[in-house]
Parts: sequence; C-alpha cells; structure tokens
Amino acid sequence: MISNNLLTMWQQKLPIGDVIESFIDFLTTNFRFVFRQISERLDWALTFFEEDILLRVPPLLLILLIALLAWRVASKGVGIFSFLGLLLVYNLGLWVPTMSTLSMVLTSTVISIMLGIPIGILIAKNQIMNRIIMPIMDLMQTMPAFVYLIPAVSFFRMGKVPGIFATVIFSIAPCIRLTNLGIRQVPEELIEAADAFGSTGAQKLMKVQFPLALSTIMAGVNQTIMLSLSMVVISAMIGAGGLGREVWHGIQRLQVGSAFEAGIAVVILAMILDRITQSIAIKNKKN
Repeated sequence: MISNNLLTMWQQKLPIGDVIESFIDFLTTNFRFVFRQISERLDWALTFFEEDILLRVPPLLLILLIALLAWRVASKGVGIFSFLGLLLVYNLGLWVPTMSTLSMVLTSTVISIMLGIPIGILIAKNQIMNRIIMPIMDLMQTMPAFVYLIPAVSFFRMGKVPGIFATVIFSIAPCIRLTNLGIRQVPEELIEAADAFGSTGAQKLMKVQFPLALSTIMAGVNQTIMLSLSMVVISAMIGAGGLGREVWHGIQRLQVGSAFEAGIAVVILAMILDRITQSIAIKNKKN
C-alpha cells in the first residue's frame, strides 16, 4: 500500500517550471525599477560604442586602423586578413550591422570581464564560494542558449538590452573558470617567497598572482568573446539586430544568399577578434 502511494506521488509532475515562472514574475514585478536602471545604462554603453565610436569614424579609416592594430598585436598575416575581410564586409553592404554586432560584443565582453575576473579571484581564494559557484557555472554553460532569451525579454522587453543580458549570462562562465584556474596555478614557492618578504594579500594578488595568471585569464577572455559573438547572433530572435538580424531575415524569407553573406561577416569578425586576443595571451605567457 505504502509503495503504491509512493509510486503514485512520484508519477505526479514536479512543479519545477511553475516555480521558476513564479520567481521570474516576482522579480519582474518587484524589481522593475532596477531593471529600468540597468536597461538605461546598457543602452548608453551600446550607443557609445556603436554611434559615438564605430559608426562615427569613416569605414575605410576604421578598417585601416583595425588592420594596423591586428598587424601590431598579432602578425602581418592577421593584419592583411583583417583589411581584406573588413573590405569584403563593407562591399557586401553589411558594415552597419557588423558594427552593431561588434558594439554588442564589446559591451557584453566588458561587463563579463568586470564581473567574471573578481568572481574568479574570489572562488580561487575561498573554497566554500568555489563549491557554491562552480555548479552554477556548470548549469550556465550547459543550459541551451535559447532559454536565456525568455527571462531577458521578461526583464527588459525586446531589443538590444535583453540581448546583452542573455549574452553576459551565456558567456561569462569561461572568464570566471579560467581566472580561477590561473590564480590556483601560480606556484606555491612564489607565494611563500612573497609572504617571506612581508607582502600583504593585495600585494600578492596584484604583483605575483595576477601577472602570472594573466595568460590564462586572457584565454578565458578569448572564449568569452567567442561565446558573446555566437549569442549576439542568436539574440536577433528578440530584436537585438546586427548581423544576427540579417541571418534571421534570410532564414525567414528563404534567402539563402543573404543569410550566407551575413554568416561570412560573422566568421570574419570572429577570426579577427580571436587572433588578436590569442596573440595577446601568447605574448603575456612568453613575458
């Protein structure tokens, strides 16, 4: 009898979805003023990157500047690829959506770094926080990306701001994980030497641990940028615009050619950002 009752109880669906939906409704209703403030700040940052910097500079001059930066930071080959790749993007008439996508990637990456590196340092130094936050990181990295779009729309409605919110949630995990790993990999002998010279905790962090962990942290930043770029494209489904909107329109209208052109622009942007950040990480490691 008892076993039958337990079996009947277990067959009833657990209200996990209802609980999450009630929690989202609670946040939306009671913290609307907080989300409005966040929305205004993010909107300002996006406008600053897109309209005051990227679109204010003439396209050909900006292409030349990015190519020179890639040449200086990475290599001559990356510089030439950046020049020719961005010229192709301009030729395809995708310059404005590409700059819109780049502004969203820059904004979400800056936020991810500002939040991710301090959290990574915290969990590297506190084992209890590490045990709490690491399962959350596992959840954030394995949850399908589309799921993040739903609460983002509930909090911020449609547009670029919910796209940035979803992108930060999706892409911040590598930054936290590799900061944690980099700090933990600093040799214990160097920590003991810093202690022997009477260094404070802040001095050990800023003058020993952080510089030695910088190449690993930059690898995390590189992964965060790549994930941001992929999520920004997905965010076009909630009105984020940019190259994602071009791909999405191509799918909706079965215009294969225009969708592929936007896809090629995404690949060019991803390769430029990847090679530049990889080169910075490699140079830091050699130093």
